[in-house]
Amino acid sequence: MTAATHSPLFPQVPDSADAVLDGLDPEQREVATALHGPVCVLAGAGTGKTRAITHRIAYGVRAGILQPSSVLAVTFTNRAAGEMRGRLRQLGAQGVQARTFHSAALRQLQYFWPKAIGGGMPRLIDRKVQFVADAAAACRIRLDRGELRDVTAEIEWAKVTQTVPADYVLAAAKAGRVAPRDTAEIAQLYSVYEDLKRGRAVIDFEDVLLLTVGILQDRRDIAEQVRAQYQHFVVDEYQDVSPLQQRLLELWLGDRDDLCVVGDASQTIYSFTGATPDHLLDFRVRHPGATVVKLVRDYRSTPQVVHLANGLLAQARGRAADHRLELVAQRTAGPEPEYTEYTDEPAEAEGAARRIQDLLAAGVPASEIAILFRTNGQSETYEQALADAGIPYQLRGAERFFDRPEVRKAGVALRGAARFGGNDHLLDDAVDLPSQVRAVLSGEGWTPQPPAGSGAVRERWESLAALVNLAQDFAAARPRATLADLVAELDERAGSQHAPTVQGVTLASLHSAKGLEWDAVFLVGVAEGMMPIAYARTDEQIEEERRLLYVGVTRARERLHVSWSLARSPGGRPNRRPSRFLDGLRPGSAARAGRVVPAGSGGVERGFGTSAGRTGSVAPVQRRVQRTPARCRVCGRTLTDAGEMKLMRCDDCPSDMDEGLYERLREWRQEQARRSGQPAFCVFTDRTLMAIAEAAPDDERELARIPGVGMRKLRRHGADVLAICAGQEPAGEETGD
Repeated sequence: MTAATHSPLFPQVPDSADAVLDGLDPEQREVATALHGPVCVLAGAGTGKTRAITHRIAYGVRAGILQPSSVLAVTFTNRAAGEMRGRLRQLGAQGVQARTFHSAALRQLQYFWPKAIGGGMPRLIDRKVQFVADAAAACRIRLDRGELRDVTAEIEWAKVTQTVPADYVLAAAKAGRVAPRDTAEIAQLYSVYEDLKRGRAVIDFEDVLLLTVGILQDRRDIAEQVRAQYQHFVVDEYQDVSPLQQRLLELWLGDRDDLCVVGDASQTIYSFTGATPDHLLDFRVRHPGATVVKLVRDYRSTPQVVHLANGLLAQARGRAADHRLELVAQRTAGPEPEYTEYTDEPAEAEGAARRIQDLLAAGVPASEIAILFRTNGQSETYEQALADAGIPYQLRGAERFFDRPEVRKAGVALRGAARFGGNDHLLDDAVDLPSQVRAVLSGEGWTPQPPAGSGAVRERWESLAALVNLAQDFAAARPRATLADLVAELDERAGSQHAPTVQGVTLASLHSAKGLEWDAVFLVGVAEGMMPIAYARTDEQIEEERRLLYVGVTRARERLHVSWSLARSPGGRPNRRPSRFLDGLRPGSAARAGRVVPAGSGGVERGFGTSAGRTGSVAPVQRRVQRTPARCRVCGRTLTDAGEMKLMRCDDCPSDMDEGLYERLREWRQEQARRSGQPAFCVFTDRTLMAIAEAAPDDERELARIPGVGMRKLRRHGADVLAICAGQEPAGEETGD
C-alpha cells in the first residue's frame, strides 16, 4: 500500500462495518442503518444525501446483511453513477451495481433479447434528430435546426410519459405543454418517426426503457430472474423520475419493498422533460410502512446563504412547497448575500467581472467561482465582460456564443450583406445600421417578438436578438459605423474570447448547474421576465422558476451575489424590476401578502404498518397541512397525522394520561350525549378526551389550547370539563351557546 493511499484523494478503507458509520450525523446514521423495508430519504440541498446512501449500502455489505451483487443503485447521470461507484470502493463495498436507469435497462435488454424476442437486438441510435428530420421530410413539414431539437424533445417527453402518437394531442393539452409546432403536426411526426425506426431496425434510448418494461410485464420467467438477481434497490434524485422510469422500478421490485429512495421536491426543475416529484411525495401513501428520514443539516453553505434559501421557499405554493424542508446551517458564519441593482445589462456584467477580479486577487481560485443565468442567451454579455477583464472562463452546458450555429450563420449573412448589400432588396428600406441588421437577421429567423414557449427555438431567437441588441449599442457608440464595421467588431470579439478554460470561472445556466457547487456564486439577471421567465404563466410554472432560483442559491458555499439591471442597454428605458422571488428578502423590499409554508424539520418518521405491496392495505388519506408546524412533545418529531396532532405526541410515544380522569370524562360525555340526543363524538371525540386527560388543564386558557376544543364547545362544556379535571363534580347542565 503506497503513501498515496492515505491521502485525501485515496482515504483509508474503514476497517469494519461499524467504522463505516463513523462521522455520520444522527439522521445520516438512521439512513445507513435502516436496511429493511421501504425507506424514503428527504434530503435538502447540501445535506450529504450521497454520503448517507453510499454509507448505507457499504454498511449493509460490510455487515453481511446485503450481498453486493444483489444491490442495484440507480441515478440519473453517468457522472453521478461514477461518483457513487467510487465512494463505494473507498468504503470497501466493491461489486455493487451503480448505474443510470438507461444503463441498467440496456444491460438487461441486451441479455434477455435473444430469449424474449429472438435474434439480434436492434441497433441503438445515439441521436434521434436525423430520424426526426427524415420524418419531417416524409410528412413534407419543414423544420429548421431549432425546431428539430424542440420536436425531438417533445417526442422524448411523450415516450417517457408513455404517450403513444394517437394520444399525444390530448396528453399535451392536459399537461399544458407549449408545443413548438401544431400538436397535430407533432403527433404525425411522432408516428412517422416510430415507423422509420421500425423500418430501419433501430431503437432509441426511450425504447430501451419501454422494451425492458414490455419484456418484464409479458415474461414472468424473465421478471423473476431479474428479481432473483437484484433484491435491494436504491434510487437517487427520486424527484426526477418519469412515469416510465417509475414503472420500470415497480417491475424490478415486484411485490417486494426493499427500496430506498432519496430526493428533494424543492429541487424539481425538470418537469418539462416528464420528471415529476409525485412519486417522491406519494411514497408514504404507496408504502404506509415506510421509514422516512429527513436530512436538513446543511454542510455546504454558510448560515447567511441557508437563510436566503429557506426564505425563498417560505412563500412557495403547491405540493412540493407543502413538503419543503427547512435547512439548518452547520458551517460558521460568512458574509451576507449581496444584492446589486445596475442600470443596464453591460453594467451588470462589468460589475460581476470587477467583483470576480477582487475575489481572484484575494486568492479565490477561478474554478471556485461561477456566474449562473436563466438562459444560455445571456452568456454573451458575461463572456465579453470576462474576456475584456482578462479573466479565463469556461462555459458549461452550452456552446460559446460565437460558436453557436445560428450565430455563425448570422455572421455569414451579415458579412455577405456588408459586401454586396447594394444588391440585397432586404436592405432597401433600412435607413441605419440597426435596421440593416434587423433586416438581415429576419431572414435567419429573428422576429420583433420572441416565440412562445421555451426550448431551442427560443434560445436561437435569443442569440439573434443579442446580435440585434449589440448592433444597436454599437451604433449608439459609433453613429457613423457601417455594416462592415460591425462585422469587423464581431470578428474581433469572437477572436478575443478563446481564453483558457481549464481553470476558468464557470459560466452556466441554472439548469446545468444542478448538482454542482462553488465558493462564490453570482446569480445574474434576477429580474421579472427572466426570473421567473416571461413564458412561465401558470402557478406550476412559476413555482418551478422559484425552485430553479433556489437551486442557484444553494450552489454557493460562502459568497453569494444577486444582481439585476433596470434596462437592457445603456440609455434604455429603466422599466425592469427585481424578481418577485426576492420580495421581503433583499434589503428595502416588502414581502408579498400570502401564506408562509411551514417547513419540515429533520428526523425520522417510523412506518405505522406493513407496506401495501405486502398486505394490500388501503393507503392513508392525505391530510391538510397545518398552518403552523406541530411537533411531538415527547420526541420532537413533526406531526402530520390529525389524531397525533390532537394529542401533540406520536402514537408510539409513551402517554402520561390519567386513566381515571379519562374514564370520568367518558362517563360525563355519555350523559351529555344522552341529554342532547346526539352521538357521543359530537360532544368530544375520543382523541380530544385523551388529549384533555393527558393535559389536565387548570383553566380555560389551557383547555382552549387543546385541538378539538373550539370556542363554542369551550362555552358550552368548559366549566364541566375543568371541574372534572379538578376532581370536582360537574354542574351537569348545559350553559347554552
